[in-house]
Amino acid sequence: MKKEIIINVNPDETRIAITEDGLLTEYFVEQADSQRSVGDIYLGKIAKVIPGIKAAFIDLGHKQDAFLHFSDIDPKIEELNALIGDEDVDVDLEEEEDEELDNKINDLSKFKNYQRLVPGLPKIEKGKEIIVQVTKEPVGNKGFRVTTRITLPGRFLVLLPFDNKIGVSRKIVDPRKRRRLRKIVRSVIPEGFGAIIRTVAANEDVETIADELNRLIEKWKEIEQAIKTENAPALIYKDASTTSSVIRDLFNHQVTKIFVDSKKIYKQLKDYLSEVHPEMENRLELYKGKEPIFDAFGIEPQLRIVVSRKVPLPSGGHIVIDQTEAMTVIDVNTGKYAASVHQELNSLKIDLEAAREICRQVRLRDIGGIIIIDFIDLEEEKNRKKVFDELKKEFKKDRAKVSILPMTEFGLVQITRQRVRKSLFQRTTDVCPTCGGTGVLISKQSLIRSIENWLRKFRIGKFFPQVTLKINPFMENEILRGFIPRYIRWKIKYRIKLKVELDVSLRVDEFRFIDPLTEKDITVEY
Repeated sequence: MKKEIIINVNPDETRIAITEDGLLTEYFVEQADSQRSVGDIYLGKIAKVIPGIKAAFIDLGHKQDAFLHFSDIDPKIEELNALIGDEDVDVDLEEEEDEELDNKINDLSKFKNYQRLVPGLPKIEKGKEIIVQVTKEPVGNKGFRVTTRITLPGRFLVLLPFDNKIGVSRKIVDPRKRRRLRKIVRSVIPEGFGAIIRTVAANEDVETIADELNRLIEKWKEIEQAIKTENAPALIYKDASTTSSVIRDLFNHQVTKIFVDSKKIYKQLKDYLSEVHPEMENRLELYKGKEPIFDAFGIEPQLRIVVSRKVPLPSGGHIVIDQTEAMTVIDVNTGKYAASVHQELNSLKIDLEAAREICRQVRLRDIGGIIIIDFIDLEEEKNRKKVFDELKKEFKKDRAKVSILPMTEFGLVQITRQRVRKSLFQRTTDVCPTCGGTGVLISKQSLIRSIENWLRKFRIGKFFPQVTLKINPFMENEILRGFIPRYIRWKIKYRIKLKVELDVSLRVDEFRFIDPLTEKDITVEY
């Protein structure tokens, strides 16, 4: 498989595409005025504690307080899922004697006897200061989600300042390598600190791992000093940019090339690779073509499908993706496909194609939360299992945590996927100002009936009252035009002084009644 990373840098935003055999599988955007926040460390202040929902709200200095669930307070390695997706917990194994390795380990750590300056976590009480790290970006009217499990991710290791366990990525399956890596880290890490060894460290030497550990502890020392000098709420540590984090977390031996069209970013990445992976420097290339880089690599046409509801399948079928407040619903349709006279075989082929495309679209669009897929009905249990197995196989490529339930008799599959940030759809679209996001409008006749019902209630008990009606210009022909305009008929029918004004700030299916004497909006009073 040919895997490539393509980076397009503009003054207003940086776009990163990851392709597999030319097919877009992951897409990241970082805008200049809206930078990535996951991984940032704050010195916050506990604003309120609500035992009923087992959570506290933390003042980070933003408009909305951050959400800290009680389950995110107890520091356990197996719960570190938001920043490190493929790590495993420590397992007590006997370590082999290796005299050569022991000699290399000696004196490699500058911080073996380093004592942490910042104490452990405080009790969760209102008004107290607390150190937290962002695990999820704000979504809708929800603020940041944070944890007290502080982590400092590096290329090969993730430092755990408040934990003393050593974990190894579950993707490192060789027991000898696991024992060797755990022994190296345990021998050089300071007392009271922990670490998770990442997959890319599997074949690294002692010096490389020890050097990175020293860099991370040096960074933690700087964070400790900032915590002691800053007043809450304050940002203590800003994690890497999207570009840097993608290279740090996703650039491995499977990636054949990185193309970037910015000399500045090219130089930064080259310096980084020369420090941590000099043998992979030749995979970085500065794009010098005249055609825009995303057009040259065929990314732009694929991006146009990303915000579309309808996604075509190779055999002529298609899937339809609808995102709602509570969940994402995906419908699979056959279209005109009928290669076989056997309906079951046709349905199975489309469902298998859909399973592969759905996994790609979910990763690409970064869809999180509950996902319901309505596959084409299959009569045979073995065929339903084939589709389920195909989903499991494809989702193994996903770095986010995914849980899948088997297909029901109705052809439904339920999935939950870890949500860290807004989906691509939420980041690249705005709510329609006309319909408010519903996709439909109240009919003109329904709106006119609502206005007339309001006038009927308003008129009761009053002698020739006066009121101003504000409407969108969209309704002008219905109310202000005609042989006898409708508003004139209302004035006569209800014995009322009625003035009508056009207001472009109103939605087309919205109206307002104003008291002309007080200029007060009285719409909701009747």
